[in-house]
Amino acid sequence: MNASPALAAFTQTASAYEIARRALIPCYEAFYGNVIDLIAYENFAAPLHCLDLGAGTGLLASHIKTRWPDTRIHLIDGSDAMLAQARERFGADPLMTYELGDLNDTDLKGPFDVIVSALAIHHLGDEGKQGLFKRIFAALRPGGLFINAEQVASPTAARSKRYQDIWTSEAKARGATDADLEAAALRMAHDLCAPVEDQLGWMRAAGFEDADCTFKAWRFAVLCGTRAK
Repeated sequence: MNASPALAAFTQTASAYEIARRALIPCYEAFYGNVIDLIAYENFAAPLHCLDLGAGTGLLASHIKTRWPDTRIHLIDGSDAMLAQARERFGADPLMTYELGDLNDTDLKGPFDVIVSALAIHHLGDEGKQGLFKRIFAALRPGGLFINAEQVASPTAARSKRYQDIWTSEAKARGATDADLEAAALRMAHDLCAPVEDQLGWMRAAGFEDADCTFKAWRFAVLCGTRAK
């Protein structure tokens, strides 16, 4: 698999990726907490079977495992270096499995109770996002839930500048260093973010009749939808 510029950037910074997460995501607690709240609200029968797309170092998966330790989670990511961090995090846990794969065309298999993704799908172009949403819908069992904790585009150029300015200010206030911001800029240079409204429309077109945005703080948003029973 040929590495895209975005994957190369993540691979380059894999070992230090999580060090500044709580600073670089100023709404960290509410952002990831919303994902957990959405899963909890569905009251799925245990144990959960979950797919984490663009799983990286396993950060989102770790939040799920903390709440539901008996969850089986399959992690897919395009970077060996990032998956190596995830394997180190979860050790010999037999419920965790890993796959090197490109979100543009990897067979998602399934069915899964929950499919999640955090800060990954925005690396795909608009057509790639639309195709992935269709494949996600097909990989969910009836009643299954998709959650995308994502970085989104603003509706206007002026608003985009405001997103950037506020993010920089809030990240620095939470302790992000110049080096942290430079590493983030290296990764974000390859972002292909889309507005919330566009993504909800693509999710509905894929079959998610109840597609919704349940959290938003400037450039960070949580989008979700269920496959009808």
